[in-house]
Amino acid sequence: MLFNELDLNANLLKAIDDLGFERCTDVQAETLSRTLHGNDVAVQSQTGTGKTAAFLITIFQLMNESEAYRGTRALIVAPTRELAVQIENDAKALGKYLPQRTTCIYGGVGYGQQERSLAESVEIVIGTPGRLLDFSQSGKLDFREMGIIVIDEADRLFDMGFYPDIRKMMRRARPRTERLTMLYSATLSVKVRNISWQFMNDPAEIEIEPEHLTVDTVQQELYHVAQNEKFPLLLGLLRRESPRNAIIFCNTKRATEIVAKKLELNGYHCDFIIGDLPQHRRLKIIERIKSGDAGLLTATDVAARGLHVDDLDLVVNYDLPEDPEAYVHRIGRTARAGKEGKAVSLACERFVYSLEPIEDLIGMKIPSVPVSDELLEVDESEGKRLPSTHGVERPVRTRSPGPGGRTGSHAGRERSGSARGGGHRTRSPRHAAADAGADAASRRKGRPPRPHREPAGGAADRGKAPSRSASMDDRIAYYRSKYGEDFVPRESEATQSGVSGAPSQTPAAADAGDIAGADGRDRAEGGQKHGVLGRLSRLLRRKR
Repeated sequence: MLFNELDLNANLLKAIDDLGFERCTDVQAETLSRTLHGNDVAVQSQTGTGKTAAFLITIFQLMNESEAYRGTRALIVAPTRELAVQIENDAKALGKYLPQRTTCIYGGVGYGQQERSLAESVEIVIGTPGRLLDFSQSGKLDFREMGIIVIDEADRLFDMGFYPDIRKMMRRARPRTERLTMLYSATLSVKVRNISWQFMNDPAEIEIEPEHLTVDTVQQELYHVAQNEKFPLLLGLLRRESPRNAIIFCNTKRATEIVAKKLELNGYHCDFIIGDLPQHRRLKIIERIKSGDAGLLTATDVAARGLHVDDLDLVVNYDLPEDPEAYVHRIGRTARAGKEGKAVSLACERFVYSLEPIEDLIGMKIPSVPVSDELLEVDESEGKRLPSTHGVERPVRTRSPGPGGRTGSHAGRERSGSARGGGHRTRSPRHAAADAGADAASRRKGRPPRPHREPAGGAADRGKAPSRSASMDDRIAYYRSKYGEDFVPRESEATQSGVSGAPSQTPAAADAGDIAGADGRDRAEGGQKHGVLGRLSRLLRRKR
């Protein structure tokens, strides 16, 4: 089917001609034959088949030619920022002769510019679920204004955990009979069908070649290689293929950055894209590779969908993906729109276990090529320093050296006395201020300020309490010094009377009295000491 057979708006058709499109792809022909008449569709289609143009042409045509949709807004929900930006660029290209305006809403950047664009009542809003719901919560975006809703890459949205968010957005939209809803997905899974059944108006299910998940024009190769030979093999493949541009996929952010750095050290200019990279840098890198200014790009699966590069020569799976469907979307970056491309995969001992599920999914064995010595290049980056962060520039914390040239959090701490435990350390300003505040509070309450306790080795050896085996005199001296009270034994009345005025006695009686007096004094001293201990016990209870 030709585009000029669809009775499209003249300005829309002019933009299609400028882009060089003449004949509809299968997904475009099946979709437009229904959506241009206002019918919902749930489409299963592989990547690179032109589904983005299918729903954008529908939006522009209905907004300009149908009274039911004139004056309404359209919402396009995408799983990633990269895909949202790509859809916005395609929309601007198709609508450059039309009055509808487009804005892109996604996280990772400030709210100000996006709020201003929404305040201008743009007709087409493209965004990711999180930021769209943020604006809905704040009243900046009303889903009831949307006459057309598109859910793109629905399976990817649900894999990323956005299934509850999509349901929330659909519940806040106008009734399903009062809007047009289009859903696109690589697979019509249970969750996709649940959304279709609950929130769409009798949608037509369209399946475009579901049994072929890979593009026939992609030449696929597989190399079984040891992990320590993967990078020399990559260098050899780049030398042999000499691609104008290529995307090299890794499974982790760390590996993505390391491969890019090692390629730089081997003379290749290479950028990398990971999730931690600031959005403005990610967009700049994407524009560089799409414009041809950058030849090589390493990326995680964040770039597997939504990164559309015309005439991409080569895709390299440096790591076999752990998710089989990710393999399909990775190699789908090349051989787009019927053009030819090549995908090379390196199966090492770490990720080779993903190979069988991938081949089961695509329904074929990936042709295996032996690794020859001629393919292994010398790695010039061997032994050189590699990055330790994910490309995020962070300020370097510097510390001034302390005494003796030491650095660190304890470098400037001065000590007196021996290295450990010896000598008296000056109290810090924070502790001194706390003590001063406590003394002031005591004075306000009419109590004397509490004495500062000195550590062991201070004045009068007051730092350590005597043990239970210490003599009574030592224990009394300790508590007298500690609590500032004078523990003077009180003499008994009998002792006082015997001392003050005893009658004279005979020598024999005196001897007998001396013996009796000695016994009595011993008993009196014992009673006095027991009385002192009783007072000490009561005092300690009061102190507690």
